[in-house]
Order: sequence, then C-alpha cells, then structure tokens
Amino acid sequence: MLIEINKDIDRYQESLAMGLTAKQLVFSVASVIAGGTLVFFLYRYIGLTVSAYVAIPVVSPIALGGFYSYNGMDFYEYMSRKLHFMFSNRTLTYVSTESEQLIKKYEMEIVNAQKSGKSTNAEEAENISEFEAMKEKMKRTMLICAMIIVMLVIAAVAYKFMR
Repeated sequence: MLIEINKDIDRYQESLAMGLTAKQLVFSVASVIAGGTLVFFLYRYIGLTVSAYVAIPVVSPIALGGFYSYNGMDFYEYMSRKLHFMFSNRTLTYVSTESEQLIKKYEMEIVNAQKSGKSTNAEEAENISEFEAMKEKMKRTMLICAMIIVMLVIAAVAYKFMR
C-alpha cells in the first residue's frame, strides 16, 4: 500500500473547491460580488467598460486579501505595516557625544582635505542630501499622477452625463 504525503508538510493546503482554500474561496466570492454590484449600478451611467475600470481598484484589495502572502503575513497585515513605516515611523536622531575640540579638529581636517582635493565625508553628506531631495521630488510626482488619474475619471463621468 502506497500513501503519498506532501514533502513540505508546512505548506500543505487543503482545497475546498476548484483548488482554492476556504480563505481564498471566501475572498474570491466577496470580490466578485463587490465588483459585480459596482459594475451593475454604474454601467447605466458611465458604460460597461468604464464601470469595469472603476471596479478594479475596489476588487483588487479584496482579492489580494485571500491570495497574497508575504513572510507569513496576509495582504492587510503587510499593507498596514508598510503604511505604518511610511507615514508614522519616527525619525531616528543622533546626539553627538564628542567634545567640541574633536569636532573643530574634524572640521579642520575636512577643510584641509578639500583644499588638497581629496574625497571627504562632506561629499557623502552632499550625496545623501541630494537623495533626500530626489525622494521628495518623487513623492510630489506620484501625488500629481494620482491627482491626474482622479481628474480623468471625474472627466469621464462628467462626459457620460453630458452626452
């Protein structure tokens, strides 16, 4: 008698229907219901294609809740941690423990190195400040792109109503 056992027993998933686990099946049904309801109520006003595009951002997080997993975290836990680290993580600060004499000596070394044309940590600090400036510019660009997308959706809805 031969009984097959999955080699990686920790990753074994029992399928409920169509190869989906119970969690995946529940989230799939919920996303189909949410998307179908949204398309059903919007297609009269903005058309079938545009209403499907409007439903995608609503359906995606629901479906990802059942299927997405990263380092043992589901989608909602992962995104909550990611948002926490993006927006509410406090900045780490450094408090100098060196004396004033050591700092002045270090500044003199930097000045002497700049006069002689050698690379210093001041250049590294300048690179870091350039990186931070680029990061802020990227945040502004992403915000502007999001606002343009929202304005385009509003324009499409207004166009359909005016027609």
